[in-house]
Amino acid sequence: MTYFRYIYFIILSFSLSNTYSQTKLNGRNVTQREAPFGKDSSKAKKSKGFDKLASIDMYIKYKKSVDTTIVDTTLTIQKEYRFNYLQKDNFGLMPFANIGQTYNSLTLNLFSNTIDPLFGSRSRHFNYYEIEDIDYYEVPTPWTRLMYKTAFEQGQLLDAFFTVNLSNQLNFSIAYKGLRSLGNYQNALTSSGNFRVTSNFKSKSKRYRAYAHIVMQDLLNNENGGLTDDDVINFESGDEEYADRSVFDPNLESGENILVGKRFYLNHEYDIVKQVDSIKRNVLTLVNSISFEDKFYQFYQTNSATNDFFGDSFTNSINDKVTLENFKTSVGVNFNNNLLGDLTVGINYNNINYGYDSVVLFPSEVIPNRIKTDYFSLEASYNKTIGKFAVSGIGGLNLSEEFVGSFISGRAQVRLLDDINFHVGINISSRLPNYNYLLYQSDYVNYNWYNFDAFNNINTQQFNIGILSDKWFNADLDISNIDNYTYFNLEPSSNNAVIIKPKQFTQPLQYLRLKIEKEFRFGNFALDNTIMYQNVISDEDVLNVPTLISRNTFYYSNQIFKKAMTLQTGITLNYFTKYNMNGYDPLLAEFYVKNDTEIGGFPRLDFFINAKVRQTRIFLKAEHFNSSFTGYNYFSAPNHPFRDFTVRFGLVWDFFL
Repeated sequence: MTYFRYIYFIILSFSLSNTYSQTKLNGRNVTQREAPFGKDSSKAKKSKGFDKLASIDMYIKYKKSVDTTIVDTTLTIQKEYRFNYLQKDNFGLMPFANIGQTYNSLTLNLFSNTIDPLFGSRSRHFNYYEIEDIDYYEVPTPWTRLMYKTAFEQGQLLDAFFTVNLSNQLNFSIAYKGLRSLGNYQNALTSSGNFRVTSNFKSKSKRYRAYAHIVMQDLLNNENGGLTDDDVINFESGDEEYADRSVFDPNLESGENILVGKRFYLNHEYDIVKQVDSIKRNVLTLVNSISFEDKFYQFYQTNSATNDFFGDSFTNSINDKVTLENFKTSVGVNFNNNLLGDLTVGINYNNINYGYDSVVLFPSEVIPNRIKTDYFSLEASYNKTIGKFAVSGIGGLNLSEEFVGSFISGRAQVRLLDDINFHVGINISSRLPNYNYLLYQSDYVNYNWYNFDAFNNINTQQFNIGILSDKWFNADLDISNIDNYTYFNLEPSSNNAVIIKPKQFTQPLQYLRLKIEKEFRFGNFALDNTIMYQNVISDEDVLNVPTLISRNTFYYSNQIFKKAMTLQTGITLNYFTKYNMNGYDPLLAEFYVKNDTEIGGFPRLDFFINAKVRQTRIFLKAEHFNSSFTGYNYFSAPNHPFRDFTVRFGLVWDFFL
């Protein structure tokens, strides 16, 4: 991460120079015009007398696969929910004690539009930027955004971003998100870096368009394995002797894992038949994408001989490393007609190289070191809008005897009234389990397996129905059926070692989720509510989720100091019912089913004061301020306590040159 830190100072210096930049128009100096306070920035208009000055609605960002959105600098309750390490709403995720650690998932989304196995170590991927997470930009003037937030002991979080249009046709952006946080418990250091560069280009005729990005990421965590069972009792006692959390003894004193990845991506398209009529649309486009991703996951431990937490090991010094090289390219055509709709068909080529450097020999079994293959697949998508009715669909099929997989998704949406949108959808998918279920090697004896021929495809069918209405409420219901559900399971051990094995549940199970969102407003006061109900029907406890998850925020918002500042302050309550919460395995960087420990039923109260002055949003939060008087029974996973009361500060600062 050393070379990444230089980018901090380069972007910061460039950004601060923009703060004092001014534009001279009509004989006078003016700074960047602001959107009206309290209004959506997308509705901002140009200031009178400054027609040449860029307005906020001209700064846009978009993902390649979705619609364009306008840069938003307003202060809303959603901004409060998204001001975190992931920079997105983390409802349904239970954070660990230190920022940058993993999250325990309180809910499961089984919707899948992928036909390939995923790289393992999924607990390290919450902050890993995938292709669909990358934004592209178009801006009339250079735009810089700085996001800063305090961490836990000797560290901070900073995301620095800069974008500029070098011409009307070419945009360039560079960003780096870095974190270092020591944490309050022993051996809980987190250090991560996400470096992103994007560019998009369109010819003057707009016939040719290209989108490219480079992403380099390293996510490192010291892993302590949680508290010992004796110290869990000490933690729950609330004794002042243990108020300093560093006095607790962890299960691991030298565990460390890291996920490192780099990706090069290009998507470009050319209109073979270009639209010439402004009313009739009839376009035929050739589309090509190329992606290469190289990533590895590694676990270190220097003193396994003095620690039997994972059982017996081949060596005293543990160094497990698995790599994945994935090259993918696709060629397709898109036909867009205002009568027939938007249809895309394409063929993909995948080359995969996953595994380790050597084989593992047991007396009765040989664990191979590689899964290598290449294969073709087909994909197609369709979209059509007729008045207030829209329909879309996408499907894919692997043309491989080994990597069998397919998916199909369909969605229909209709606007019933001006403020009511109704949608219904279906998703059917079949794919192999993730790579670390199929092949895994470790210096620990019990963490070696090969299930490529033994495990079947995971088959899911999901039906979804929902309604969106600001006036009434938002509701979303999905019902899923799962065959061959695959999970990690805690195996019995004579010495209480944590031994995890991949399992496949051959019986079908059903899973229901209902999520309802509604905000009630009373003048300058508001009560924002998000509630999720879940139910799993299965013969065995292999998929564990809480029955109820709730987030309720009561807050006050107003403009003060002659509307120079927008103030937002309130209290948020997070709660989920007791259930058999999944345990965390730092060796695999995966969660596993653990049916002997119920966790939940504790409230988490946060008090916040947020403010917006011009294009700066300031966030101050007293997190979990009820921790000392509602009982020390709060955990993120078995043996992993949640964070105590703490006060944290941060800001988001936009600069427009």
